Amino acid sequence: MTAKIIDGKAFAAGLGDRIAETVTAFTEETGRTPGLAVVLVGTDPASEIYVRSKGRMARKLGMESFEHVLPETASQEELLALIAALNADDTVDGILVQLPLPRHLDSLAVVEAIDPAKDVDGLHPVNAGYLATGLPGLVSCTPLGCLMLLKSTLGDLSGLDAIVVGRSILVGKPMAQLLLAENCSVTVAHSRTRDLDYKVRQADIVVAAVGSAEMIRGDWIKPGATVIDVGTSRVIRDGEKRLVGDVEFAHASERARAITPVPGGVGPMTIMSLMHNTLLAAFRRSGRVAPQLW
Repeated sequence: MTAKIIDGKAFAAGLGDRIAETVTAFTEETGRTPGLAVVLVGTDPASEIYVRSKGRMARKLGMESFEHVLPETASQEELLALIAALNADDTVDGILVQLPLPRHLDSLAVVEAIDPAKDVDGLHPVNAGYLATGLPGLVSCTPLGCLMLLKSTLGDLSGLDAIVVGRSILVGKPMAQLLLAENCSVTVAHSRTRDLDYKVRQADIVVAAVGSAEMIRGDWIKPGATVIDVGTSRVIRDGEKRLVGDVEFAHASERARAITPVPGGVGPMTIMSLMHNTLLAAFRRSGRVAPQLW
């Protein structure tokens, strides 16, 4: 068996086209453009790249992009004051605070300060609660992108056995809730799970989000399973730096029905899910029903 490669880059591009068309229609109907505000504290090079890429993508799709950069020494009060101002700004539909924050800042308090209706990162406890109870809210971007890829590959997920390896609030926990909502039987595993290889071998769907290079061996994958690899780790192979996932790709692709590559799988979906959430927030804030784009 040779697995189908799930092309996240291609799916994200198609979704982006649909978002851009819908942004145009929304702007013509309402007289205003959906807006995304991204807040960066400090000068971490990786975070700066992420913020710029999000701004570029928002503008490419026809949205407004508001980028706010605070110094590394910014206080909790200064950051919370900025968030309060963005909450009150009607031109802003989505607010994203780039994580991680400097160590002296309370990330949880910052996330809780964001208006849940503008929490396009899907991290606010209100949105997490909505997801758990099946109410409409904003869903964390990476697991939302994973679900899009799964449904585009498999269609109806009802009755499938799924395992999520990882229990973070960013990916693992919301991913499990999304799969439950799709009528999967879900196991959540992590670094202390016993007999992890056995549990992975039972799964029709494997979502790997533990952040450990090739931790999940290829021979653990059930023949015909679908594998979504969220992890990214840099390793040295043959004297060269390479980016690998949480799953041993070469061997897993010999057993799986379909698998995401690293890079080019889940990564492109995360930023496009952010754009999707910003547009969704704009529709909801304007009292309109958003069209289904995926």
